[in-house]
Amino acid sequence: MTISARKLTALGLLGAVLVGCGGAADTAAPGRPAKPSAIRSTSPAAIASPPPSTVTSPNPSPSVGASSAGSPSAAPGPATVREAPPTLAPGPGGVTPVFTRGAHGAEKVVALTFDADMTADQGPRAAGGERFDNPQLIATLRRLGVEATVFMTGRWAEEYPDQARSLGNDPRFEIANHSYSHYSFASPCYGLPTVARNDMAADVRRAFAAFRKAGARNVVPYFRFPGGCYDDDALRALAPTRVTAVQWDVVSGDAFATDGDAVAQQVLDGVKPGSLVVMHCTRSAAPVTEQAIRRIVPELRAKGYRFVKVSELMSRRTPAG
Repeated sequence: MTISARKLTALGLLGAVLVGCGGAADTAAPGRPAKPSAIRSTSPAAIASPPPSTVTSPNPSPSVGASSAGSPSAAPGPATVREAPPTLAPGPGGVTPVFTRGAHGAEKVVALTFDADMTADQGPRAAGGERFDNPQLIATLRRLGVEATVFMTGRWAEEYPDQARSLGNDPRFEIANHSYSHYSFASPCYGLPTVARNDMAADVRRAFAAFRKAGARNVVPYFRFPGGCYDDDALRALAPTRVTAVQWDVVSGDAFATDGDAVAQQVLDGVKPGSLVVMHCTRSAAPVTEQAIRRIVPELRAKGYRFVKVSELMSRRTPAG
């Protein structure tokens, strides 16, 4: 399948260039996703860029022969079973596959994803007091018991290593790659600088290295294009990294929003079984996301929805779905 740069689309919700946010929450998924024919489970050791994943099985097997807790005679064994996260098979010609939503089945599951954006040149703004993190949002997700995937830039992990480590060692969350620099992988893309094609794979690997340096463990081989912008060249350039590109089917509209209820309503109106929602984890660019979450979570649960990470959503996707 050919994915043309001419297929890049922009949301009408975006009235300004998203600097520091990149527009991921305010665009429809540009380009047509590749349609891989199968799901694969890739061993972390076989992935060129990401550090080893420690995704935890939801049903770990108990250690055989273990006696009561604390007993000296208890047989040693792992407390959990670690499984490699699912990935999609490459598209035609080995290009990077693209995942946009889960299976269109009857099970009410939804994946909330949060982009932790920070461009490579925004250090001075952070030093001046601008906040690209959102600890209150993360605290609310924890308090509500929500599982989620955070698409993090390497620059964000370097600016907030303690938070990256905390997220990356909390079983509620998994960290995915949102590039190192948050520069665009296709042009035009909301005024973002563009990564040279020959540097794209290195940019992704640099982000994974930043997660590893911060001490994050629950890292998955998924990648989200800054601004959601990609084309054939970008998909080919990232093929050596063996990531699965992850887009979305529900736009929250939280970037630069000032009305949390409006953001919540947009998500509630858009979610269907298997949906993948894009939101942000940056206070300066998405100040009302936490407020929206406090409404989104209980209302979706009242409708019977369960919150899952992207890795679980992907594992439930039928090969032809």
